[in-house]
Amino acid sequence: MARIAPLHIDWKPDRTADRPVTGQIVDFMCERIASGAWPIGARLPSQRALSEAFGVNRSTVIAAIEELADYGIVEGRHGAGTRIISNTWLLMLSGAPDWADYVSSGFFKANNDTIQAINRYEFDPTKTRLGTGELDPRLFPRRMWRRVAHEAAEEIDALGYPPPEGLDVLREAIAVHMRDWGVECRPEQVLISSGALQGLQMISVSLLSSGSTVVAEAPSYIKSLQVFQSAGMKLAGVPMDGQGIDVGALGEVLGWSGVSGRAVSSSLGSSGVAGPAIVSGAAASAVSVRASSQVGRTGVSGRSASGGAVLYTIPTNHNPTGITMSAQRRRMLIDACVAGRLPIIEDCAYQDLVFDGDVPPSLKTFDDTGMVITVGSASKALAPGLRIGWIVADERIVHRLADVKMQMDYGAGTLNQWVFARFLTSGMYAEYLETLRGELRRRRDAALETLDRLFAGRAHWNTPGGGFYIWLTFDEPVRMGRLFQRALERGVLLNPGDIYDFESDNALRLSYAYTTPEEFARAAAVVAALV
Repeated sequence: MARIAPLHIDWKPDRTADRPVTGQIVDFMCERIASGAWPIGARLPSQRALSEAFGVNRSTVIAAIEELADYGIVEGRHGAGTRIISNTWLLMLSGAPDWADYVSSGFFKANNDTIQAINRYEFDPTKTRLGTGELDPRLFPRRMWRRVAHEAAEEIDALGYPPPEGLDVLREAIAVHMRDWGVECRPEQVLISSGALQGLQMISVSLLSSGSTVVAEAPSYIKSLQVFQSAGMKLAGVPMDGQGIDVGALGEVLGWSGVSGRAVSSSLGSSGVAGPAIVSGAAASAVSVRASSQVGRTGVSGRSASGGAVLYTIPTNHNPTGITMSAQRRRMLIDACVAGRLPIIEDCAYQDLVFDGDVPPSLKTFDDTGMVITVGSASKALAPGLRIGWIVADERIVHRLADVKMQMDYGAGTLNQWVFARFLTSGMYAEYLETLRGELRRRRDAALETLDRLFAGRAHWNTPGGGFYIWLTFDEPVRMGRLFQRALERGVLLNPGDIYDFESDNALRLSYAYTTPEEFARAAAVVAALV
């Protein structure tokens, strides 16, 4: 093993500054660790040596080290001194913005007009929802729900406030369920949220600093939300191909040296041929260049080594493209993010809805450094109205997010948590998923046949292996705003692709999950006639 060089200190706190000396020392050490100058595994100098280097008394050094230990950044070992053990998410806790600052500012930004129209017309029963992100209510497992409701009436004596982290029974059940995704975690690493979206909101206001950059696939579900922008973050897009996010382009966007598209392509080898690009050619270059201009070739200001940037990704049954990231690409992405010290928010809302092949391992499976925060949800597979999601992360991050959640809603609904826990522990959820996956496969196959009949030679699309969505791109330019309005007039509600993308993409997100094959065919015929 290579020997780690002694840590170099050529800095002293400013005793005239408003910031307390202890806080200055913590900030300095965080910056050194985040930048990679002080690597994981390095041992800190002795407390005596640190006090001499900083020009402070030993008690001040002890207070700073204890604060870093509370964040999980350093760890003291008997007889071996104090070593650095983390440089990603835990490092952000110390500089996390105060939630109260955001509450007083009224920071939620308005959705654009198209998204507001979609949100409004999704409740209009006269419209066929051809692109909606919701499961057909007719697939609701009523028999199972009646059983669970009866058990709830027999067993629940009261509905008091739940613990902020969530009911123990549900946290334990989710920890077991995560094994199906390849993740070994303890219940203490699970936080229950009121839907996955709330999980993203809590992360944005408690772990990310205003002005930092959230990097995502282009296109991406997160582009249709204002959750990160409302908290003062910027968004940057990275092109995709048939295996998922382009790791080489990610490196170019963040200004990483040694990570390039050529290196990624060569590393795929003969067994890892990428599928057709979702954003390719000039469009991919435009996305990459524009994202680079937002982020900057040397990174954005902030505490992480990637300049305050984080990656948001949906690796399984991606929304909106339907792509599932290959196992090789997942490993490559994790390796690149570890090397670049880029934390990851992994959205696994569709992880349970793979119907072609095995369920791929979560990115969290490959996470040995606390790099990944995984977000899950019961909304897509079971019931969006249940409003149950979860976060899997380091226990200290769970405690931080639980404190924020108490300020939001005093915990997810007790009855809702109990219901989902019973679905998981009774085996009903697994039984239901088996039936649901078969029905989604049937609907997907029928939708693909419809598209072949109506759009062959006029558009191209992918074949998803799970989830809800087909990403259709027209071969000739289409005025998407006009198509959206004309289709709406004829009773068809569309989801134009540009609400998910960083530029106009001439595409539609189509969903086979909400409509029967016959309903899908009729609505698609309306769109074909308009085009």
